[in-house]
Amino acid sequence: MPLALLALAVVAFGIGTTEFATMGLLPQIADGIGVSVPQAGNIVSAYALGVVVGAPVLTGIGARIPHKKLLLLLSGLFVVGNVASALAPGFGLLFAARFLAGLPHGALFGVGAVVASRLVAPDRAARAVSKMFLGLTIANIVGVPAGTALGQQLGWRSAYVAVGVIGVVALVALSLFVPHQPRGQQTGVRHELRAMGNRQVVIGLATAVVGFGGFFAVYSYLVPMLTHLTGLSDSSTTLVLALYGVGMTLGTLVAGPLTDRALRPTLYAGLALLSSALVVFWFTVHSTVPALVTITFIGAMGALITTPVQMLLMAKAKDAPTMAAASNHSAFNLANAGGAWLGGLAISAGWGWASPSLVGAGLGVAGLGLAFMGGLMDRGSRSAVITGAQPEQVAAAQSQRG
Repeated sequence: MPLALLALAVVAFGIGTTEFATMGLLPQIADGIGVSVPQAGNIVSAYALGVVVGAPVLTGIGARIPHKKLLLLLSGLFVVGNVASALAPGFGLLFAARFLAGLPHGALFGVGAVVASRLVAPDRAARAVSKMFLGLTIANIVGVPAGTALGQQLGWRSAYVAVGVIGVVALVALSLFVPHQPRGQQTGVRHELRAMGNRQVVIGLATAVVGFGGFFAVYSYLVPMLTHLTGLSDSSTTLVLALYGVGMTLGTLVAGPLTDRALRPTLYAGLALLSSALVVFWFTVHSTVPALVTITFIGAMGALITTPVQMLLMAKAKDAPTMAAASNHSAFNLANAGGAWLGGLAISAGWGWASPSLVGAGLGVAGLGLAFMGGLMDRGSRSAVITGAQPEQVAAAQSQRG
């Protein structure tokens, strides 16, 4: 089982690397395909659009495919998309290739989360899911800086080739170590869509979009904030982004055990502490050491939100959790776009480079309000039991523990 979780973490590592390394290579990409940097930035949007579209669509198409086979098919599509990105001769084909690379992103995380939760007993499901998410956070520490440096030294295409190689490694690991998990009798696209209509699923997705939008309102403008207000050089910002990744990794490590013990309190605490940290950052951004400490804490609290939201959606979707789990990553990408847009509006309005931190804090508070709304709906109900496993899989996992 540790090897199966490691295989899932390798998939997450590749996804995190390809998603964020592109942002650090925009000048090289723009120069290589003969467009402006702002125009090259549209390929970041193409990937995000692929995530938003692909999560529900590919999950629906694969609703009756066994989970392991679906993971392999989605990983193969991920490899194809990144190799196509490396070979794209111009902007149009690169845009299409990045959209293609983004399509399996959410479905891979959604199916992977369900698979991870069913590898262990129900009371350890969140810990298993958080171990998969560690691949994503470690990508921000290792994969993104390494991919950026590789692309700067050997050309931007080499970064996508490297991600393709990671995808092949993930394919081999998944085929070797992830056990077969049959789909339940009720699975199918209609059943998955019916589960998506649950009010708690809708509120959970809204919480992810709004609450995590606060995180991205600052993350999107972190580099100019640090150079204009903190006084850091451009060369040192890469290390600061890695520090952000360290915070995210620490948050992910504690998110699993806390979520297994108390899901909603963990979600409430994460959103409240994230909002508070963003307010604090408005004051500390002007001093190097306090700013770096606050950045690390913001990263940790952002990651602390991810696991409880994922597990909440899987619980509320009951015996059709895959599409809900995948759609969570569509929600995060909408949060990315919305948070960046609102933070940019604040800067354009003349509120200053520090203003995205207050915008982010407001979004965090709004997300907390949505989370509380869902909690009130749960009061007096036992529907918050956190497991996506079928009864026979629960029994098997418990017997393996015993």
